Amino acid sequence: MTITSQGEELILDKERALYLPKHQLLAISDLHLGKSAHFRQAGLQVPATIAQTDLQRLSLLIKQYNPRMLLINGDMFHHGLNTDIEEFAEWRKNYEQLDFLLIKGNHDRLSDANYAAMDIDIHEPSFCLGPFCFIHDAPNCTEEELYPISGHIHPGVTIVGKAKQRLKFPCFYFGKDYAVLPAFSLFTGLYNIYPKASERIFAVTPKVVVEV
Repeated sequence: MTITSQGEELILDKERALYLPKHQLLAISDLHLGKSAHFRQAGLQVPATIAQTDLQRLSLLIKQYNPRMLLINGDMFHHGLNTDIEEFAEWRKNYEQLDFLLIKGNHDRLSDANYAAMDIDIHEPSFCLGPFCFIHDAPNCTEEELYPISGHIHPGVTIVGKAKQRLKFPCFYFGKDYAVLPAFSLFTGLYNIYPKASERIFAVTPKVVVEV
């Protein structure tokens, strides 16, 4: 779905990604690589294919949009180094010409040397481009003249069907003061959003992004 925000065209992709054509920037949030491996280390039975699936989805997005920059809007890695992150490091080598930008989130705790080894540019607390300021947690944005785009809360929306069935989907949130991206990883919970009349919510269904 294509919308206009702050005078610029934005593409909301059903794979929970945002593309800014003017800047050739592909943005995602809350990738949480390493989360499944971290849980397995703690003895929880979590599938080992979660990180692989998320990286495959990301590969398809890169192929579709051919961006100049890939921006991860916080919580790229869930915890410390583990097998999921080692797998990402190998996957990263397929995209040596693509700039990887990370706005640090509360889960991004690797050392500067670790990020540098994977050719990831760190921005803290934000990265500003055009009329937008990408930051992991919107209330912390100090760039008052820019429109913050954040992540962090894993926004979701509940839709009630004609038969009163209730379906919950990830969503994009665009309010007066800031926007929130859906969590990219499939292995995350959802925080339900209850929009006001002046706010726009775009549900991410399996086949399409739809405004609700």
